[in-house]
Amino acid sequence: MINVFIDGRAGTTGLQIEERLIALPGVTLMDIADEDRKNPEARKKLLNAADAVFLCLPDEAAREAVSLIENPSTVVFDASTAHRIHPDWAYGFPELSAWHRDRVGTSNRIAVPGCHASGFCAIVYPLVWAGLLSSRETVICFSLTGYSGGGKAMIAEYEAPGAPADARPYALGLTHKHLPEMRAVCELEKPPIFLPVLVPVRQGMLVSVPLEAPALAIHRHFEEWYTGAEHVTVTPFGGEGSLENGRLPMETLNGSGDMELFVFGTETQTVVTARFDNLGKGASAAAVQCFLLRFGL
Repeated sequence: MINVFIDGRAGTTGLQIEERLIALPGVTLMDIADEDRKNPEARKKLLNAADAVFLCLPDEAAREAVSLIENPSTVVFDASTAHRIHPDWAYGFPELSAWHRDRVGTSNRIAVPGCHASGFCAIVYPLVWAGLLSSRETVICFSLTGYSGGGKAMIAEYEAPGAPADARPYALGLTHKHLPEMRAVCELEKPPIFLPVLVPVRQGMLVSVPLEAPALAIHRHFEEWYTGAEHVTVTPFGGEGSLENGRLPMETLNGSGDMELFVFGTETQTVVTARFDNLGKGASAAAVQCFLLRFGL
């Protein structure tokens, strides 16, 4: 039996992790009284008694939680931004490479990737590693995301009468919190130019990276790179079977823990797009996938 404590269970990601874990045999969820959720002593007791801890907290609170853990056997899965580029933490995207998979499978400190960063790294990391994209280039990324990634307050805003009905670019100052991990994980010399756009859809993501490269060669590379990957699929070249009236829908994988990669383009220009659920492979499902790998389930 694996004892699991979710610190920050009341948030969107925490609730979804709980829902996914409840369905797993051999997993016991450790509870904390509502009045003790911000009590350091009560939390410390559970953090050290658990076999596995999921942190669904703001960055500073996540760092504080880690500082409370004295049990060397406790395995921590941090869904915040706090530890994603920390050298002592495994980056929780095992499909990126055999090295990433090994680190997730053996580490006691695992940082769950950000939603936008998951799509970006799935595209850019294999290209940089193979020399198909120079680490010195300025990479451009465009991302469409559902509003549920903004948490309970944004969900309430978008599901209330008179909710926004238009697409809204944000982080226009080019300081999005996912940029450090996007740059570090892909070993880029410069941060990407990243334009995220919030759309009035609850869930779903489309993360796209344009390239000056032959599309068919890029597609072949991705097919080879992700052969056998458990939760990342490379669709047939051109992705025609996934288009609706010539358009790529963003909600197809909602509720899933999977990601699809699409390659479109010509002999000189390419667009690679990652499609996934921002609350699935972009958050809770990714965390639980790391948990399953780490505990051999």
